[in-house]
Amino acid sequence: MKEATNIPELRFSEFVDDWQKTTIKNVFNIFNGYAFKSSDGADDGCRWIKIADVGINRINNETKSFLPQHFLPKHKKFLLKDGDYVVALTRPILGGKLKIARIDGETNDSLLNQRVGKLITKNNIEFVYQTLQQRVLIAKIENRIAGSDPPNLSPYEINSIKVSVPSLPEQTKIADFLTTVDKRIYLLTQQKEKLEQYKKGVMQQIFNQQIRFKDNDGNNFPDWEETTFGLLYKFISTNSLSRDKLNYQNGDVQNIHYGDIHTKFRSHFNINTEDVPYINIDVNLKNIKDEAYLKEGDLVIADASEDYADIGKTIEICRINNKKVLAGLHTLVARKRKEKLIVGFGGHLMKTWQMRLEIMRIAQGTKVLSISTKRLGDISLKLPSKEEQQKIASFLSAINKKIELVSQQIDYTTTWKKGLLQKMFV
Repeated sequence: MKEATNIPELRFSEFVDDWQKTTIKNVFNIFNGYAFKSSDGADDGCRWIKIADVGINRINNETKSFLPQHFLPKHKKFLLKDGDYVVALTRPILGGKLKIARIDGETNDSLLNQRVGKLITKNNIEFVYQTLQQRVLIAKIENRIAGSDPPNLSPYEINSIKVSVPSLPEQTKIADFLTTVDKRIYLLTQQKEKLEQYKKGVMQQIFNQQIRFKDNDGNNFPDWEETTFGLLYKFISTNSLSRDKLNYQNGDVQNIHYGDIHTKFRSHFNINTEDVPYINIDVNLKNIKDEAYLKEGDLVIADASEDYADIGKTIEICRINNKKVLAGLHTLVARKRKEKLIVGFGGHLMKTWQMRLEIMRIAQGTKVLSISTKRLGDISLKLPSKEEQQKIASFLSAINKKIELVSQQIDYTTTWKKGLLQKMFV
């Protein structure tokens, strides 16, 4: 019996034959959509799947486009059915991931627009989809299309890329297994989104005072105090160190960069659980004043962003363990003026829709938005008593913990799947 040589590291025991070495053109083809005119659009009718609708492993349903219902029989060649897969053909790769999505019940009987491709295959379509999740294959595709601006995915560019495929029964077994993993990730993601929506709604009610807490004896707390941000916080100087002055290996002082506030730090910052860079040891810090080092209860605010979603994004320093930490480039540090605020409340306050609206209102700029300490300090707000702050913070933090737990499960399952993709494919 011939010894198998082209086989994956991890495999279902009933399969023993070599995988077949071939090229993409023998695995799947891409069918391009139709060039519908903008004037064809309608207020309702059948869904119109445009390139903006194709996200990473999902169809974006936030902004839907429609074509007249009578277009369906006229353009049935471009009809999409439940179970079809579509891929973005312009700028198809984002962050090392392919913009590919499954047509489901909500988008069944949609029409395919140009620059969106439908996968056509005689193989198991779910197996082909999982094949296109492999980082190694995506990197090869990205390399092939890198010469065009913008990068465009076309059969001509990728057809000759070499891949290996098993028999159809093994394809089906692999696809079924990985689809089960995907469903787990999807359900966890749905759970997280529902928790986030619940938190968003309840926060609005709390800070509108539609929901009020009571003290431990069941009595009402005092009325909320009208004040301004500037009366509650004073601003502390920050440094302007760029990324090239920071490292993740060693140092005596750590530094919070505004980019990390935008992308990874939690709203309630704990030095024990965040990956914070160090300032390079050759950087002279002698002119840094003692008050510049962060304290628990400080707010670190990103004062620059390219969009309204992130301008003024804030973290509250909740645990720092006596470590020396500074705030750097494009940040503002707000420190409590009086003991009217408990540690942990400010981080929730800065995420309220009321504060977000005010920050967006005061933001200035065209290509890059910015906020100033003067305009931030003038923002009016209402402040509950410290005792009610504690009730609010504890309640919202409990929701945050549930969201974080689900996020960890998503990360774990996603990482596990990445490992499976490496071991279950050749």
